[in-house]
Amino acid sequence: MNVSRYISHKIEGADSGSFTSSVTKIAIISIALGLAVMVVSFAILEGFRNEIQSKIFSFGAHLQISKYDTNNSLEVEPIESVRLLQTLHRIPEVKNVQPFARKTAIIKTKDEVMGVALKGIDEKNGLSSMRQNLVAGKFITFSDTAASNDVLLSRKIADKLRLKVGDEALFYFIQNPPRVRKFTVSGIYQTGLDEFDEAYVIGDIRQVRELNSWPDSLVGGVEVMLRDFTQLDPTFDRMYESLPYDLKLDKITEQYAQLFDWLKLLNRNVVIFLILIIFVATFNMVATIFIMILERTNMIGVLKAIGATDNQIRSMFFFRGMSLTVRGMLYGNLVGLGFCALQYYFHLIPLDPENYYMNRVPIYWDVKMILLLNAATFLASLLAVLIPTYLISRIRPVAAIKFD
Repeated sequence: MNVSRYISHKIEGADSGSFTSSVTKIAIISIALGLAVMVVSFAILEGFRNEIQSKIFSFGAHLQISKYDTNNSLEVEPIESVRLLQTLHRIPEVKNVQPFARKTAIIKTKDEVMGVALKGIDEKNGLSSMRQNLVAGKFITFSDTAASNDVLLSRKIADKLRLKVGDEALFYFIQNPPRVRKFTVSGIYQTGLDEFDEAYVIGDIRQVRELNSWPDSLVGGVEVMLRDFTQLDPTFDRMYESLPYDLKLDKITEQYAQLFDWLKLLNRNVVIFLILIIFVATFNMVATIFIMILERTNMIGVLKAIGATDNQIRSMFFFRGMSLTVRGMLYGNLVGLGFCALQYYFHLIPLDPENYYMNRVPIYWDVKMILLLNAATFLASLLAVLIPTYLISRIRPVAAIKFD
């Protein structure tokens, strides 16, 4: 039998109703709340980051290949796609490629006029990630024989032009000679990102080819989606070396640097916030163990007088502290994961898409991060328990027995 653990268990029962009992409850609550807040914070942060990144990737993928051009216009010189697509499909890190072409236009309705960029896509190489942003209607219906007249409008553009699903609109393309196309609104998308929602209309790439008199082999560029976003930089370096000199390769993190810098800033702020939470929780644990030792000074003196070693007495308080830590972590996980589950399935907390880019607080389940937070809390509490127990070695039996 482990004597230290046995005495620790007896102390736990004897402390019921005492001042120490109240202090230990506060310690358990502080650990539980600290862990719950950390779990919820990381789940929301990762959910927020993944939602924003997913919206950005749905428009620009991870990498974008286009003709090297000093012109900053949305319309670029075309590139041959057949050999390029074959090369990209042979790269192991590449998950999907999406040819595209852009054409600026003016949409005219009965009451409104608005300039947009028509982004033509081709789904022969895989379903477009834009489907995840659809909020009304249906996606573009592609045909094998002719270019589709379906287009997707953003919620903002549709509201400004007073268009809804099923309506038709005239698109005026400024070129020589000018051309007009009548398109049907098949669906409405919403990303919450003004960079996309205020500018882009999604359509069939064959419409852009017809307007520019391009053959089927020409595209405006190619978007490349990787299997693992964390491999963006090394894949970029390898792909950059293999591309012809007249093609340009862009990383999504550089195209929308302001958004990714903002996400990095959020990460930094949350880490600082979590460090403060762990510090407060562990400080409470240190204070709790100190109070336990002070209240049990007489008992410590008696144990030393009958031959107990400092390590045995230290282990007794260590087991007591670990018991409080485990209970606090159990309650913290129940509260934190329970809140995350409620928000994930029932969307209890809404958000304003105008300010937060999404209509609800997002939750991302990262098992590794949850385990890491639990491990960090346990280790921090372990150190917090060990620090005050070294006070025991300074307690002399004669003085401790007389202590009152």
